[in-house]
Amino acid sequence: MKLIDQYADEDPGLNLTPMIDVVFLLLIFFMLATTFMDPEKDINLDLPSSSEAGSVSEEIDELIVNVMADGSTVISGQQLDEANLLARLRQAAAQNPETQVTIRGDADTAHQNIVRVMDYCTHAGLGNLAIATMDING
Repeated sequence: MKLIDQYADEDPGLNLTPMIDVVFLLLIFFMLATTFMDPEKDINLDLPSSSEAGSVSEEIDELIVNVMADGSTVISGQQLDEANLLARLRQAAAQNPETQVTIRGDADTAHQNIVRVMDYCTHAGLGNLAIATMDING
């Protein structure tokens, strides 16, 4: 008596499990290898050039204030008027008085706008200030 194998004529199919594993490993690799942009440094500003520009060490507590060409100020992607800017600086000073404030001023902005932000930082109790420039030496 001959037993009939019911699965003899079926195609076993293609095993996609190893390919899916490789795709997920590549996905995880590229997610971990990607550098993420700092949202403050993503704002398009034409920074002034300096031959003596030094690198700023990455601080844990750093507040970046962008001064646009028209004199408006932007922190964390939000445009702030003078009262809100002073309130935000006071809030940062209350959290940590040693917070470094990096002022990124557009090359076309008036110097009085940079000085105004520096005055607000002083009034808020933040004395650790830095002005961002581009190094013309590379």
